Formats: sequence, C-alpha cells, structure tokens
Amino acid sequence: MAHTVSEITDLRVYPIKSCRGIQLKSANLTRQGLEMDRRWMFIDTENKFITIRSKPQMTLINTSIDQESDSLVITIGHDKGKQVKVPIHPSQEWLDENTKDVSVDIWEYITDAYAYTDPNMLALFKEFFEEDVRLVVKGPEPRICRGNGDPKRLGRTETVNFPDVLPIQIASESSLAELNSRLKEKGESEITIERFRPNVIIKGGEPWSEDSWKTVRINGDSSYWTTLKGGNLHAIDVDVVARCARCTVPNVNPDTAEKHAHQPWDLLVSYRRVDEGIKFKPCFGMLCCPRNEGNIDVGMRFEVMEVTDQHRYAKGF
Repeated sequence: MAHTVSEITDLRVYPIKSCRGIQLKSANLTRQGLEMDRRWMFIDTENKFITIRSKPQMTLINTSIDQESDSLVITIGHDKGKQVKVPIHPSQEWLDENTKDVSVDIWEYITDAYAYTDPNMLALFKEFFEEDVRLVVKGPEPRICRGNGDPKRLGRTETVNFPDVLPIQIASESSLAELNSRLKEKGESEITIERFRPNVIIKGGEPWSEDSWKTVRINGDSSYWTTLKGGNLHAIDVDVVARCARCTVPNVNPDTAEKHAHQPWDLLVSYRRVDEGIKFKPCFGMLCCPRNEGNIDVGMRFEVMEVTDQHRYAKGF
C-alpha cells in the first residue's frame, strides 16, 4: 500500500467536552493532545460527565478565546448576555478562591477536577440544562490512557484530560467526501467534519486508507535524516493507536442541536463496521498518541510512515 503524503487542512480544539469547538490556524500539540482540548467538562449531581449523547443541546454552547484576558469565553448560543469567562491559566490562589476540589467520573475512571463555584455561572447553566450541573476543569492528577492506550499495549504511559479515550483524533477529508457521496445518493444532506469532532483534519489519500495507519509524521519527511534526527527538529511523530468507534453523536446537527433519527449512523453501520474488536460500531477517524510535542499549523506536511493490518479496538476506557 502506498504511503499517504498529504497536508493539514484544519485544526480544531473543543475546550469543553461535547460543546462547540474552535478552529485554529496554529496549535500547540502536546503529549496530552492539542492545548486546551477537552480540558473542561460538565458534570451532574453525581459528579458524572455529561455529553451530547444525553444532552444534544450542548452543541449550542459556544467557546472562544479572549487573548487579552487569557480567558476561555463560554456563551450560550450567540447571546452575549448569557456569557461567562474562566481563566485559561489560573493561579492556585484563584482556584482556591473560586473552585472546589471534586472527584469526577468519566467512563468509570475517577479523576480530579476543580468545580467552579460562582453562583451566577451555576444559575446560567442550570437554566440551560434544566437541572443542576457544574463546570469543571481538569486537576493535576494524571489520567492515564486506557484501552488501546494502556501502557502495557502502547509501551509507554500517556495521559489525557477529558477526551473519551486518547489524546487526539485525526480525520480525512477524502473519507468524509466518500461518506457524503453515499448520503447524497440516499437523498440526504451532506454533513461537515465537525459532526465527528476531530482535532487534526487532513486532505487524505484514498478514502478510508487511514484504517491502516500505524505511525504518521507532521512537518517532516521520510528521509533517513528526518527519521534519525527528527528532521528539521520540529517534526512530530504520532502513533496511530486505534480506529475511532462511533456512537450516534454525529447524527446531531452542531448548528441546531437537532438529532437526525437515522443518518449518518445507519449508513455508517451498513459499511463501516470494519474493526474486529468492536464489530457492533462503525468507525470514522483515527485515535492517536503523539510521541513528542511542538507547534503544528494548517498547511503542514502530513506523511504516513508505517501501516498495519493489526488494528483491533480494545474495550475499556
């Protein structure tokens, strides 16, 4: 199989799990994922995480960055009257005054977080969710990757903030185009890549060729020098650890929060149940663990270095 040589066309972070993301031209890729990605999330009264799966309206919560105040801006819809800000890099003193330490449950993994205590914020989100919820930001305790990212499988220990499974998801425009062609044949509207909430989007080669990626390189090439020295010293190598198994979240229109009764789930189920480890779910996109860190930009070279036919989804988060 020919190795894909492509380029990055889009970068996205989703600061609050299941809420609207932010498109970027440049981002800092860390071992934990793109900086700020899934660093915040909502929890219920039992301290369990909340997502679009049960609350599709979460896609109407918009996020943006206020560079001047170094804050994450959270807006309900586009109503600036329903807006709050939280510091991106708070001091411990600020956290002590404005948050409460909590243990949160994400896929039965208990980890630490800081829950915001501002009464105006709590009232705003209670009105929106129609129940008591709290916004939390990840604490310093490492949340070690499980499943395919388990240290025994990966060969090293990697950690994440609040993604479901692994640090980053990479998706291919060519695969989305193939899916959209099938949707159009069925008389359905095309969908955007945002439905799948990836971090790194590439032009892609043959549709679905990503199924066999094993390692990829950003901002480098496949020469011996690059492999030996990390190329221009800014190349980032990424282990492609698993296919991304899908639930029905992509059925939710991110602009309206309306959930389609069938698509694209039904279509994906018909031909994208390709992983022997999780045969009841279709796959779109690849879950990955960076080996090193650095800045990545839209337009950077993206090259597949190794492929495999051994991908098998490992259950367990």
